[in-house]
Amino acid sequence: MKKSLTVSATIVAAMLALAGCSTETDGGSMPGMNHSGPTASSMEATVAGGEHNAADTMFAQMMIPHHVQAVEMSNIMLAKTDLDPAIMTLATDIKAAQDPEIKKMTTWLTGWSEPTSMAGNHSMNGMMTGDDLDKLKAAEGTEASKLFLTQMIAHHEGAVEMAKTEVTDGQNAEAVALAESIVASQESEIKDMKELLATL
Repeated sequence: MKKSLTVSATIVAAMLALAGCSTETDGGSMPGMNHSGPTASSMEATVAGGEHNAADTMFAQMMIPHHVQAVEMSNIMLAKTDLDPAIMTLATDIKAAQDPEIKKMTTWLTGWSEPTSMAGNHSMNGMMTGDDLDKLKAAEGTEASKLFLTQMIAHHEGAVEMAKTEVTDGQNAEAVALAESIVASQESEIKDMKELLATL
């Protein structure tokens, strides 16, 4: 189910605009999901201190649109009715955890005087295509739940890959710490989602 999508700077800019329009925050959390720690407002005012390298920049520039899509997928599910409560909780918690991280990484890039979008085209594992998202929007009931879990497992696996690269190659301590947190939390969620998928 692993997918790769080429994301242009234009698409990333549009994704960032979408993220900037989102002001909703939810208080719910799943085990291992809340890897953001501080409140969104405090994170917006914080720039990752210390030196950074190209790996740190690429990590933030790529993880932002990746997170934006996870939030979009969650919003698609939250707009549906008559779904398993566990699915709705998962979608709510993904949105609650990743919205603040989008803001945090955007603030880092600004503080580092780096572009918030990538130059050129870059391939990111786990990204859904437009057709994938259309299928998710059209699906209902158990079919929608299964499709969401299948897509989100692949999406998380892509995020874990990128985060592991940052852990290995990154220089900025805060960026590396966030990457480590993403690896731990999303690997745990992948396991939980696979177990939930098996019950549907």
